Amino acid sequence: MDVVLVGLPGSGKSVVGRRLANRHAAAFIDLDESIESAAGRSIQDIFDEDGEAAFRALERAAIADLGPADSAPEVRRVISTGGGAIVDPRNRWALYRGRTSVWLDGRPEVLAQRLRRSPHVRPLVSGRDPIGTIRELGTRRQRFYAAATIHHAGVGEVGGVVDAVEARIPAVGVDAGHGTRLLHASTAIGRIVLGEGIAADALAQELDALRARRAILVSEPGAWAAVGARLAEDLRGRGREVATVLLPEGETAKRLAVIATAASELAAHRVDRDEVLVAVGGGALGDAAGFLAAVYLRGIRFIGVPTTLVAQIDSSIGGKTGVDLPEGKNLVGAFHQPSATVIDVAALRTLPVRQLRAALGEAVKMAALGDERLFELLESDGPALARADATVLASGVPAELVERAAWAKVAVVVADERERDPGGGRMTLNLGHTIGHAVEAAAGFGDLLHGEAVAYGLRAAARIGVEVGVTPAERAERIGRLLDALDLAIEPLPYPLEVVLDHLAIDKKHAAGRLRWILPTADGVVVRDDIDADLVSRAAASLLAAATGSPR
Repeated sequence: MDVVLVGLPGSGKSVVGRRLANRHAAAFIDLDESIESAAGRSIQDIFDEDGEAAFRALERAAIADLGPADSAPEVRRVISTGGGAIVDPRNRWALYRGRTSVWLDGRPEVLAQRLRRSPHVRPLVSGRDPIGTIRELGTRRQRFYAAATIHHAGVGEVGGVVDAVEARIPAVGVDAGHGTRLLHASTAIGRIVLGEGIAADALAQELDALRARRAILVSEPGAWAAVGARLAEDLRGRGREVATVLLPEGETAKRLAVIATAASELAAHRVDRDEVLVAVGGGALGDAAGFLAAVYLRGIRFIGVPTTLVAQIDSSIGGKTGVDLPEGKNLVGAFHQPSATVIDVAALRTLPVRQLRAALGEAVKMAALGDERLFELLESDGPALARADATVLASGVPAELVERAAWAKVAVVVADERERDPGGGRMTLNLGHTIGHAVEAAAGFGDLLHGEAVAYGLRAAARIGVEVGVTPAERAERIGRLLDALDLAIEPLPYPLEVVLDHLAIDKKHAAGRLRWILPTADGVVVRDDIDADLVSRAAASLLAAATGSPR
């Protein structure tokens, strides 16, 4: 097997790695030394002369050069990584999958003291307050380190650390049937765990952490067949009692009558206030199950297990729960944060092509909010993902896409959980949703998938933004080209203009009688409440065959 050591500068990865490799007569690979050898320069010189971005490119190449993980049961290679190697999602995908990863953790004061004595220069620490810098790096990177298979906390004599790590390696093995964790974060809006093939093991651990005596799985037929039934079987195999509540598929689940029926089922199961619901499904199921958890017994805990791409990158994050009324989408709801969200990208391989493609509408929205790397990823790999290309689904692309979009939303929600910031904050996540929700409602919440509706809304928002002078033409064109490449919002919609405008009139983003619009800028968005009604009508009409009589 391969053992990968990760941790902050000064955590002892190189010295522990060499000692561990010697014990097993294994090869030792220091990635920083590999980079210096290939470049013919020191890391400090690379940083000084070419910048950090150039170094990170060399680091990615060195990780790729490791090749496939060694699957032998004995330790064959020990790999020491640079402290920041695991920040790149694709590096973690390469380093953690099929390998036993070890996080060497330590107090910033101790690590800083080690760095003062070290002959090796760390560019990100050099010339700064060592303790403050290490503490800051640790805060930013903890979610990446914490995904490692083994966590060794505390520093000490090298032999003792090697003994402690070595003692745990046989117990975990390579994956040990638990999949690969890629991110593990404790946040103000619940714990977030992301990986591949992790759903059963991570869910069991979260239920244990909450001391749940049983699991109350809330799902819908499609998600139950693809994911839920196996989860229930696994939990029962671990000796845990499982109860189930099945809601209808899609937006049909988001009706008050459905919630009332589900609440009666919870009462029949004698669910009490200390128990935990587990929402297994896509965005609509998550909205409905979260709302059920928010209102049953005035609020009980729940864990989200999103099984669709749109849920993993967007709707499962942030605690917005709700149901629809005939007058509009999500008009009845509550903010109710999950205790944890378990995101398993392996579930994406079970999705129909249309669902994958539709979800990319939400991904484009997140890119347009200002994530250049996400934009580039969608432009390079999005079309293949939209076709459910098997090679792309098995690559690190879905994991990187989900992580970047979901974590960007975490950052926004933590800063403005209940959408109180009138000038931005969480409101910016509604880019594309104003007209998007209106066309969804005009379709009766049945003909369009949510991400498809958002894609139409993005086209309209870009058009409005260009006309009022906040969206540069090249930015609007880039958004449009990407939607074209993803085959989203291409055909005109068959809904009457007046019906769409009627739904806009009751959009929940109204404040003081004015509808707030989120419009793209050159590198982000702006919120405006002064958009002329005629311009809105023209933008909506540009999407509608019923209004225009011709394609867009």
